[in-house]
Amino acid sequence: MALVPSVRAVLLDDDQLVIFRRTVPGEELYWSVPGGHVEPDDASLEHTLHREVLEELGATVSDVTPLTTLECVRAEGVKTQHVYGCRLVSMDLALRCGPEFSDPARGVYEVVRVPLDPAEISALNIVPPELGAYLADHAGRLPELIP
Repeated sequence: MALVPSVRAVLLDDDQLVIFRRTVPGEELYWSVPGGHVEPDDASLEHTLHREVLEELGATVSDVTPLTTLECVRAEGVKTQHVYGCRLVSMDLALRCGPEFSDPARGVYEVVRVPLDPAEISALNIVPPELGAYLADHAGRLPELIP
């Protein structure tokens, strides 16, 4: 069964990747990039991306570039992840909104910057793991892939 597709933002701030360090009660520490489900009223995948980075980071981005599409097989079905590269224009964490920030049971979304180093990225437990593998394989090339 196909699940609702998502978008993911491989967000560069100069030569670093902007990523979340996720601490969720009762779960193993993991990292993720901004993104989320495509909503019925989203005009396009790129619209979803802009909405999600605004909700999760209070951020605006530029140079939005399709990078890859991942098919993530899960017990409940196949989750399509549309991965876009982009560059950070501005970020104000005070503008973040949504249930993930108002419900303490959802854990903490700590914004960190990670060097574009394959070894450092490989050492992180990035969810989904298919995205972690993509980032580790392409880390050194991301600045040239995102104009």
